[in-house]
Amino acid sequence: MNFRRLKSTFILLVILAAFSGCTGKGTILIVSEQTNPREQYGVERLSAQLKLVGYQVELSNEIKESKQPRIVLEHIQGDSLTLPAGLEHKAFSTTDEGFSIETKATEIYIRSTGSSGILYGCMELADRIQQEQKLPREIQIDDQPEMVMRGTCIGLQKTSYLPGREVYEYPYTPETFPWFYDKELWIQYLDMMVENRYNSLYLWNGHPFASLVKLDDYPYAVEVDDATFEKNKEIFAFLTTEAEKRGIWVIQMFYNIIVSKPFAEQNNLETQDRNRPIVPIIADYTRKSIAAFIENYPNVGLLVTLGEAMNTIDDDVEWFSKTIIPGVQDGLKALGSTHEPPIVLRGHDTDAERVMQASLPIYKNLYTMFKYNGESLTTYNPRDSWSSIPTALSELGSVHISNVHILANLEPFRYASPDFIQKSVQAMHSEQGANGLHLYPQASYWDWPYTADNTPERLLEIDRDRMWYDAWARYAWKAKRDRNDEISYWAGKLNEFYGSKTAGENLLTAYEESGEIAPKLLRTFGISDGNRQTLLLGMFMGQLVNPQKYNVYSNFWTSSGPLKEVLQVYAEKEFKGEAHEGETPPQIIAEVAEHGRKAVAAIEAVSSQITKNNDEFERLKNDMHCYQAFADCFAEKAKAAMLVLNYKYSNKIEDLEAALPHLEKALEHYQKLVDLTKDSYLYANSMQTAQRRIPISGVDGTNKTWVELLPHYQTELDNFKRNLQMLKDNGGQMSSVHPKLKSVEVHVLNAEGKRYSLKEGVQVYSDNKAKIAAVSDELKNLSGVQFSDDAQRENGTVLRFKTDKPVKVVVGYFNTNSYSVLEPPTLETNAAANDRGQADIKIANAIDLPGLYPVNVYTYQFEAGEQELVLGKGRVLILGFMDAGQEIEIHDAGMVDDPNGPAVDWLFY
Repeated sequence: MNFRRLKSTFILLVILAAFSGCTGKGTILIVSEQTNPREQYGVERLSAQLKLVGYQVELSNEIKESKQPRIVLEHIQGDSLTLPAGLEHKAFSTTDEGFSIETKATEIYIRSTGSSGILYGCMELADRIQQEQKLPREIQIDDQPEMVMRGTCIGLQKTSYLPGREVYEYPYTPETFPWFYDKELWIQYLDMMVENRYNSLYLWNGHPFASLVKLDDYPYAVEVDDATFEKNKEIFAFLTTEAEKRGIWVIQMFYNIIVSKPFAEQNNLETQDRNRPIVPIIADYTRKSIAAFIENYPNVGLLVTLGEAMNTIDDDVEWFSKTIIPGVQDGLKALGSTHEPPIVLRGHDTDAERVMQASLPIYKNLYTMFKYNGESLTTYNPRDSWSSIPTALSELGSVHISNVHILANLEPFRYASPDFIQKSVQAMHSEQGANGLHLYPQASYWDWPYTADNTPERLLEIDRDRMWYDAWARYAWKAKRDRNDEISYWAGKLNEFYGSKTAGENLLTAYEESGEIAPKLLRTFGISDGNRQTLLLGMFMGQLVNPQKYNVYSNFWTSSGPLKEVLQVYAEKEFKGEAHEGETPPQIIAEVAEHGRKAVAAIEAVSSQITKNNDEFERLKNDMHCYQAFADCFAEKAKAAMLVLNYKYSNKIEDLEAALPHLEKALEHYQKLVDLTKDSYLYANSMQTAQRRIPISGVDGTNKTWVELLPHYQTELDNFKRNLQMLKDNGGQMSSVHPKLKSVEVHVLNAEGKRYSLKEGVQVYSDNKAKIAAVSDELKNLSGVQFSDDAQRENGTVLRFKTDKPVKVVVGYFNTNSYSVLEPPTLETNAAANDRGQADIKIANAIDLPGLYPVNVYTYQFEAGEQELVLGKGRVLILGFMDAGQEIEIHDAGMVDDPNGPAVDWLFY
């Protein structure tokens, strides 16, 4: 199945190059009608390669009787060909991207049913000419890709927000994205793509239309000045034209519902508001924007993210089927075309099955997309939601695309393990039903086109991580390849790059051993496979021993990898003497430490054999040492965490005393990591905003290097030593006392806003009899705002208030998975989930409400003035208002019996 079908039916038979029989090289005739830009480009690449190895090239647009060596490009109608009398060929059936190359005497035939197949056939023959430095004497090939869509993505986004704008809001301007206007860079990138047979390029942006089209009905909506707008039109036309030559669709991604800043200001709207219902003027503006985009740039498609800035699933269905698709159809009508461009629906934060069921009857060229391992790379054995959701999407009747997304656990070190990647692509087919690949940059997505390496001249990600792109493309074309052949293939590539005859296998070993470290550690010990966690900066002990406080993402542990026991489960079973199942923490930390040792040993063994690209080799070698230091550090912390969790059950000080040396060793290894990175890397994570939460907030671009994190880990160790000593001094008993929250008087503007005290026996809802059974002392100075339980579930919650000073609104989210409650702020599904500092639990288990659920406390910060807090549908509590300057030390109040046992993370605070 192809995502584009060309109307033209012609003999496309290009490339008759000379044969190996031509010694002294001689002249090769290439026969091609060249009526298509893809065919023309294929002929150019083939001709250039022939000339490079010493042949002369002549071109012809028709087949004539001739004894001259020639390459013929032939476009096939099904299995039938019309050829001059006496020429025979074998019949074959293939996709439009498939091709055959066949030798007949002094002729080579390249055949396909589509222009992309002809292009790929030309590229294949050119590659073989390059390898052999002559035209092959005998060649018989039938080849076609397994995956229908094979694409890479580039983010037109930044490491931080633009002034006065929200997440994802980045107009296309030379000041913000100077590289976007660099034609040489685009040619380099597109050449990489066609060499790897990628056929789709995704550009990610929140609302690109106001940078690329002007609307008669909304002329004020354009976000750039006239000169920039003309530059944008010119570069986008250039990009799509050059991409078309190489068989590549340019697919523009956008989020819903986001509108341009001038449009929002003109109409007194927010640029994005997750709780906003569909507004007619926004729907009209968006539909006309899409129509103009399709009309002005015909060789484009769309990638649609319905989640993150949409209100309800019903809105998702309506928006996709009644705004987006009609917009595309309007654009096609204006073009006078019936050829549907691809529209890709992301399954992220929406019910894609419902959306597709409503949309397939009105538009056929639809695709679905879902993240492969979330926003990380954790496994080639996806289970639970990472298997069931993609599988369900793949059964809807359209092609499903697997999205290798963000790679938050791989930043910033080099990663290119062919073995891991090959197995991952095989899992996409077998475990997810996917027949398409969407690939993010290996690192530095938010800082593209550069890497995080600290070099005199910034390294380009496309250069540094070329092996990443090569490996995914190779297996997207064909996933099942012999392991021994693959070792030879990649070892040869590495030998060639580094100018060695024998180092390749060791270098491949280093890549593949290091390639297991981050995936195994995240899936076993992580809080999230989302981009709010920067794994390679480490984790705090409190996050290891009490991860639930940090909002473990739903299904993360069960979906990301083989059957496993996480630390808390393992510790409890170990204490009780119960049998273990699947991967265990001791197994994983032993394995990653060994992976790190082997990676370093392999690369150090070949240091003297490198004769080319020595600077890059030294950077690769440094990365291997970084991986080893990180693995050793994490292993020691995990050992300490297991002992601390054992203390929860044993109540023996000896367990804590045994944990201390492991924490001290962990800090020594982290110091090595600091030394290895302080001069070699500019940062660990390329998203440098408050959305980065683990191990610590990245607000205002802070805490993005190992140097910055080291004092925090030192403090953690110091706190543990202090609390351990206090335990010893108090006979093993210690109570953790936290200050009461400082209540602030505000004027609540809600007509129904009755206040209530946070005390035992008080009813929290006006129409629900649930009463407080227990409340933590820290909250007892506050007074809540009472709402209707029914109204919250049906309409959501809007709190209006006026304050004379900055305040934090104290909000209680119920600790349950019930559909009746409002889910707490979650950065995995809502990029604005920390715009007021609300992303983390401040006090866990703070209120016990029999008949409802335990309550966890979060806070939202507001400046002085008249304010409004808009929350979605579902039960939630407004617990009061506190001084904005008071910080809450994250802790578990223990008002509710915790199934995981008493909290022990206080030992590190």
